[in-house]
Amino acid sequence: MIAANAQAADPAMVARGRYLAKVADCVSCHTAGPDHPPFAGGLPINSPFGIIYSTNITPDPISGIGQYSYADFSRAVREGIARDGRRLYPAMPYASFAATLDSDIQALYAYFMKEVKAVSHTPPQTRLPFPFNQRWTLMFWSAAFVNQKRYKPRADRDAQWNRGAYLVQTLGHCGACHTPRGLAYQEKGYSESSSDYLSGAVVDNWYAANLTGTHASGLGRWSETEISMFLETGHSGYAVAFGSMVTVIENSTQHLRKEDLDAIAHYLKSLPARKEKTSYKPYKPSAVPSKIVLTGAGSDQFERPGAGLYAGFCAKCHGDSGTGKPPKIPRLGGNSMVLSEDATSLIRQVLEGGKGPLTENGPKPKEMPSFEKKFTDRDIADVLTYVRNSWGNTATPVTPRDVSLLRKALRK
Repeated sequence: MIAANAQAADPAMVARGRYLAKVADCVSCHTAGPDHPPFAGGLPINSPFGIIYSTNITPDPISGIGQYSYADFSRAVREGIARDGRRLYPAMPYASFAATLDSDIQALYAYFMKEVKAVSHTPPQTRLPFPFNQRWTLMFWSAAFVNQKRYKPRADRDAQWNRGAYLVQTLGHCGACHTPRGLAYQEKGYSESSSDYLSGAVVDNWYAANLTGTHASGLGRWSETEISMFLETGHSGYAVAFGSMVTVIENSTQHLRKEDLDAIAHYLKSLPARKEKTSYKPYKPSAVPSKIVLTGAGSDQFERPGAGLYAGFCAKCHGDSGTGKPPKIPRLGGNSMVLSEDATSLIRQVLEGGKGPLTENGPKPKEMPSFEKKFTDRDIADVLTYVRNSWGNTATPVTPRDVSLLRKALRK
């Protein structure tokens, strides 16, 4: 305890902890909103079991973690057990943090105790229905799934790969959103040893992208430089960040050192392709007409479903041929998210609209309008099916039922 407190007073240690808190994006979940004090908790986090409110992690001695020793702090972050013995819900990604090195946990402790401003604020209490309100049962969940050891570098990989793997698997906790969940809501994998790791998943009515080397829907066509630039700016020639990834980039990845961004990109590019269920071939203007021509007696030209809506509402920004205006406005032909096996994020974007991230080194973000009241379920299904199967794209159709179900889920 004495040694830990002495280290916490070291300015270099505090500065390192400040940086690692950016890597872990602690502020996004532990801040109730832009007008609320940072790290004071109270953000409602949707889960399949109900709303979970984030906790106050400022050094306030009553409502925060001011009375936590280093051992208490380490146990909460890496084992999901609060100072009073209460089990934390795995909305806190302690299953990933379990592999974090001691030196990094010590630096985080120093930062939160010595630099973060104490805020007296008690967030709303999480009240999940039975049996999920029985927190003691989480000891069995943890025993089954929180079994990661401290990260150990792989001898068959270089230093840059190991740094990237460490950041992605531990404090970056990328798998918390991008890895599919099992029946117990556990991540199906925590490293590249699992074929499910980072292969894409639906979280809070967003589809988090496939980050493996899949050619169409993943990062197979992205270069390491493009991945690194996307994490820094939220924009690339292939996509613009949207949804929950906007806050990740604004609050976390844009602040990372270039060598760390490059290391993450280097690691991600090493992941083999997973879930190759869609395809993309470079666009040839004659290959995807907006009208399909039928031959034979009585045949005539007819417009493909969705083509008219696209021409009237989408082409002004994204172009008649889906080329967009990168990096400000994403191209749709060959866009990895357009080609995702799950169209949830695309449907939500059309329903709600959105805006890309505002970053120091990126372009001024453009805003996409909401079409929730303007388009029917059939309209949205048609236009997205058209986009997902034009300009070299080949992906499963979107159905009106897909749109209807998500529309209802977002209204709850």
